[in-house]
Amino acid sequence: MSKKNAARKAPSTLAATASAKTGGQMRGCDVMVRCLENLGVDTIFAYPGGASMELHQALTRTKKIRTILPRHEQGGAFMAQGYSRATGKPGVCMATSGPGATNLVTAIADAHMDSIPLICITGQVYQQFIGRAAFQETDFYGMTLPIVKHSFLVLDYNDLPSIMYKAFKIATTGRPGPVVIDIPKDVQQVEFVPVFPKSPDDVSIPGLQVPPHASDDELNQVLRLIEKSKQPVLYVGGGILSGNAYKELRAFAEYTNIPVASTLMGLGAFPVNHHQSLYWYGMHGTVAGNWAVCKSDLLITIGARFDDRITGVIEKFAPDATIVHIDIDRSEHHKNKFADYPIHSDAKYALSRLTALAKKKFKKPNLAGWYRTIDGWKQQHPFPFAYDHSKTKHIMPQEAVQVLFEESKGKCIISTGVGQHQMWTPQYYHFNDPRTFISSLGAGTMGFGLPAAIGAKVAHPEKQVIDIDGDGSFLMNIQELATMAIEKINAKVLLLNNQHLGMVMQWEDRFYSGVRGHTILGDPTNIGSPDNIGGLYPDFVKIAEGFGVKGRRVIKRSELREAIQEMLAHDGPYILDVVVPYTEHVLPFIPQKKSAMEILTD
Repeated sequence: MSKKNAARKAPSTLAATASAKTGGQMRGCDVMVRCLENLGVDTIFAYPGGASMELHQALTRTKKIRTILPRHEQGGAFMAQGYSRATGKPGVCMATSGPGATNLVTAIADAHMDSIPLICITGQVYQQFIGRAAFQETDFYGMTLPIVKHSFLVLDYNDLPSIMYKAFKIATTGRPGPVVIDIPKDVQQVEFVPVFPKSPDDVSIPGLQVPPHASDDELNQVLRLIEKSKQPVLYVGGGILSGNAYKELRAFAEYTNIPVASTLMGLGAFPVNHHQSLYWYGMHGTVAGNWAVCKSDLLITIGARFDDRITGVIEKFAPDATIVHIDIDRSEHHKNKFADYPIHSDAKYALSRLTALAKKKFKKPNLAGWYRTIDGWKQQHPFPFAYDHSKTKHIMPQEAVQVLFEESKGKCIISTGVGQHQMWTPQYYHFNDPRTFISSLGAGTMGFGLPAAIGAKVAHPEKQVIDIDGDGSFLMNIQELATMAIEKINAKVLLLNNQHLGMVMQWEDRFYSGVRGHTILGDPTNIGSPDNIGGLYPDFVKIAEGFGVKGRRVIKRSELREAIQEMLAHDGPYILDVVVPYTEHVLPFIPQKKSAMEILTD
């Protein structure tokens, strides 16, 4: 009997063919929910529809899982991402078939780019209608294959429990990523006696590799390279956080005295205020970090992928360095930059073992001259980068972020949208702890900030969670203010409102003679001098109040600090609309097709 036909067997037949050890019959929808409970899921972000109604009905019967209703499926998936990025656990979202499912695609691609464990459950039409252009039918299994670790289409109800467990195991084993589970409506409705695995470890997944461990020979070779180096740098990325290797990173860095440069994905993996920190580098990162990596003679890369926003023109990236690349995903070796020593390994193990081997036999290199050079660069181009108050009477966007950092003492979890504000945030709000900076970095998806903050706040209700956003990015998922209000999720929004698509506008100013190619969000007839940002449209305070969220607008610099204090103290969701000039550019800045040594500072 085929799998499709097996999924349609009469309920009376099912009990006889299933294992009697599991107890009585359950409907497929309740089996799905039981699996989530068994796997430790406490929250699901789910928007209902015709093909997922059975799953939602089952969720009303659980006392262990909180179901949060977003106002758009993409918002729900970004909430699940915020939850995952803040905890390291898989985030779970759900949508119906057809357009409900396709609304998840951008968020799934986003999670894939940033290696975030995400479980996306979708309802599907009855199996008899699959492939027949039925109402709200799409081949979600097929269309998501390029942007997931795996997609499942459940055709045999007996496979449902094992598929659920496999999905969580795939999402979290090795390099994390998103997994889709597409469940036809008849599989949700059928009654059968399920067989639940004891744990994800009990399900067999052909081809799924256990996290690899570097050999001692490989790691001793790295130590010998360090001993001979004069200008080494540790280049670390998001793999340090997803691998929970930040303690091991610090131990190894401090033992060897090597300076540490991070990608934006790796922010919080190494303390900003540590004397070995180069903070983050790349297109808008520190001058010292960029120059140190570019001038290094040994670049030890761990859990990072040589992204173009990091390397600039690849031929000029660390041209004289011997490159060691430690990564859990072998496919990253040599993909963008040739590595002299590619090492396939889990970062946590590699760093821990490197430190242990170093303590046995290791001669620390003399890096005094290297640090004198780096310290000179830091003095020449201090970080955070200086900005000029005198150019405008308005609040500077950098100033708003800096005051938030001061008033919150750097203790918030911060999410961002995508744009200039996304770069100003890590420049002026320093992240010393892991999983406190949450942003869409590989995909660069506008609309990410607000729903991600909601998910992070659900994960950590005891912490202050702030979305630092721009007006363009914020508008893309502004409807999630309703979710905040109704669900009483007390995240906040610091909105840097310049009435423009700021990052695109910056490139227009730099490379297109200031010609505005549809980047003005406000009233273009009311854009005057650089100090006049125009029509202040829309009115975000009125919109927030319409959703039941407290809002306030500030324009005068003298009001900024008190307004941020009010936002932080408010018991409930809050949006602070900070009007800023549109003329400000994010600096430093490495233009495309340029090297780190060609970084612009004015």
